[in-house]
Amino acid sequence: MYRFIFLLSILFIVQACGEPKIEEPSYDWIPLKVTATAYNSFPGQTSYEHPEITAWGDSIKPGVKWIAVSRDLIGRGLRHNTLVKIDTFEGIYIVKDKMHPRWKNRIDIYMGEDRNKAKKWGRRKIEIKYAVLKDSTAETKE
Repeated sequence: MYRFIFLLSILFIVQACGEPKIEEPSYDWIPLKVTATAYNSFPGQTSYEHPEITAWGDSIKPGVKWIAVSRDLIGRGLRHNTLVKIDTFEGIYIVKDKMHPRWKNRIDIYMGEDRNKAKKWGRRKIEIKYAVLKDSTAETKE
């Protein structure tokens, strides 16, 4: 009986207040020119012992839209889980891996187990845009 009364109370509150509003985060998209290469999750292109584990410890699998970044880009804002738009691909990619320290200003686009697709991509200079959360406090100040 108490459960029924509780559920009726919740229903009344929702009807009185309307649907709760869930705001999605708002981003600024920062452009950046980089050299882009492609990789697969095979030994030799990643870890020999665990080719399916990224440098940040995420489990990679074909079909995900992930990229690796050179370590200098981490300091520029492309940290773990940063959202990235790549000018020649649809959708949003996520920074989930980091590259060997020898690389600079470079991203590596994960292409699953399709070696031919990765080889065909090769190395290109492209523009990406990475997400930075907008300062919500700046929007509310007048």
